[in-house]
Amino acid sequence: MAASMVDDDKQISHAKSTSSSLNGDGDGFKVYKRRWYILLVVFLLNLTNGMIWITFSPIADTTVPYYNITPFQVNILVLVFAIASIPLGFVASWLLDTLGLRLSLILAAWLNGIGSLLRNVSTFESVPLGYRFTVCLTGQILAACAQPFIMFAPTKLAALWFAGDQRATANMMASMANPLGIMVANLLAPNIVQQQQDIPTLLWIITAPTLATLLMATFGVCSSIPPTPPTSSAEEKSEPFFQGLKQILRNRHYWVLNFVFGAGLALFTAFSSFFDQMLCPRGYSDMYAGMCGALMIGTGSLGAVAAGIYVDRTKRFEEVVKICWCLSCLFGIGFVQFARFRDQHVVVAVMVSLFGGFGFAIYPICMELAVEVTYPVAEATSAGLMIISGQIQGVIYMLAMQFMATDLSEYELSLGTGCSTSIQKANDFTPQDWTDPGLFVSVVATVSAFILITFFKAVYRRMNKEQQIAAARIMNQRIEIRPEVHM
Repeated sequence: MAASMVDDDKQISHAKSTSSSLNGDGDGFKVYKRRWYILLVVFLLNLTNGMIWITFSPIADTTVPYYNITPFQVNILVLVFAIASIPLGFVASWLLDTLGLRLSLILAAWLNGIGSLLRNVSTFESVPLGYRFTVCLTGQILAACAQPFIMFAPTKLAALWFAGDQRATANMMASMANPLGIMVANLLAPNIVQQQQDIPTLLWIITAPTLATLLMATFGVCSSIPPTPPTSSAEEKSEPFFQGLKQILRNRHYWVLNFVFGAGLALFTAFSSFFDQMLCPRGYSDMYAGMCGALMIGTGSLGAVAAGIYVDRTKRFEEVVKICWCLSCLFGIGFVQFARFRDQHVVVAVMVSLFGGFGFAIYPICMELAVEVTYPVAEATSAGLMIISGQIQGVIYMLAMQFMATDLSEYELSLGTGCSTSIQKANDFTPQDWTDPGLFVSVVATVSAFILITFFKAVYRRMNKEQQIAAARIMNQRIEIRPEVHM
C-alpha cells in the first residue's frame, strides 16, 4: 500500500511539472483564441442534442394521447438515441480520428438540425394522425445518429486545441452541455406543455437554437487542428484506429473503467427517461418530476466544474473518480427507495441532487482518464468506446426496468396519482409500480462501485510521456548553453 501511494505521488508530481512546463511559448507550444469558438459550437451541439433526446420524457403522460401511442412508444423516442449510438459509435470514432474534428461537427450539426425540423413537421395538421408518430420518430433517429459524433468530440477537442492545464476543464465544459440540455428540457417541457396543443410550441423553441448551431458549425469551424500544437502529446501522432483497438483490448484497467462509466451513464439515462413514470404514480406532479431532473443536472454541473478545476490543478483523477462514484451510488440508491413513498418531496429532491452532484462530477474526468490510461490510442477511440458502453448498458437497463415495472395496486390507485389524464381513456397513460426496477438499480450501483474500488488502478501514460518530453527538452537546452558558459 505504501509503495502504491508513493507511485501515485510520483505520477501526480510528474503531471504537475508537465502542466507547468508545457504551456509557455518558450517550449514552442501555443494555444489559439479560436479554440473557444469551437468549444462553444461543441457546447451548443451537445446542449441542443440533449434537449431533443429527452423532450418527451418529462411530459410522457401528455405525449401518449397527443400521438395516440403507448408509454412504451414514448420510451422508444429516448431508446433510439442509445440504440443508434452503438453501431454509429464506431463510425464516429473512426471519422473523428481519420477525417478530423471539423467534418464530424458539420455532419452532426446537419443531422441534428434536420432531425429537429422533422419533429416539428410531425405536428402539422396536414400530416395524418396515423403517421405523426412515425415522422417524429424519424426526426429522433436522425438526431440520435448525430449524438455519437457530438459526444465523442469533447475529448478530441481538448487534446488538440487546449493546453495541459486546461484539458479537463475544456472537456467538462463541452461534455456537461448534454446534461444541461436535458435539464433545460426538463424545465421547459412541463412549464410550456400544459395541454396537448402546447407540444408544437415546445418543439419550435428547441428547433430555433438547433438551427442557429447548424449555421455556426457550417460556416465557423474552419479547421480540425490548430496551426501549431498546444502540447507535446498533441504533437505526437495517435495510433491508427484499428491498431488502437488492439491495444485497448489488452488494457484490463481500461475495461474496468469502461464498464463502470457505462453503468453510470446508463443509470443517468434511465433516470432522465423515467423520472415522470417513477414519480407520478406516487402522487408527484409532472412539474415536480421535471424539477428533480433539473436539480440532478444543475447540481451535477456545479460538481463537474469543481471537479474539473480541481483535477486540472492536482491531476488526482483516480481518487476523485472513486470517491465521487461511491457517493453518487449511495444517493442514487436513496433516491429510488424514497421515491416509493408519497409526500417525500424534500428528501427525494435532496437525494437526486446529491446523486447528480457527485455523479456528473466524474463524467468528464472519466473521459480524460480513459485517454490517460490508453495513450497513445486516439482520443475519440478510447472515449468513444466509453460512451458506447454506456449506450449498450442503457438499452439493457431501460428495457429491464420497463419489463420489471408492475401494475399499481388498487390501494395506491385509490390514493390518487400525479399523472395527467385525457378525455380519450383508451389512450391514457397507465401508472405503474417501479419498486422492482428501483431494486435493480440499487444492485447495479453497488456492484459497479465494488468493481471500481477493487479492480481499477490508473497509469497516467499521457502525462508521463509529456513529463519525459519536457525533461528531455530541458536537458537539451542545458547541453546547448553549457559551452557558452565555458567561453
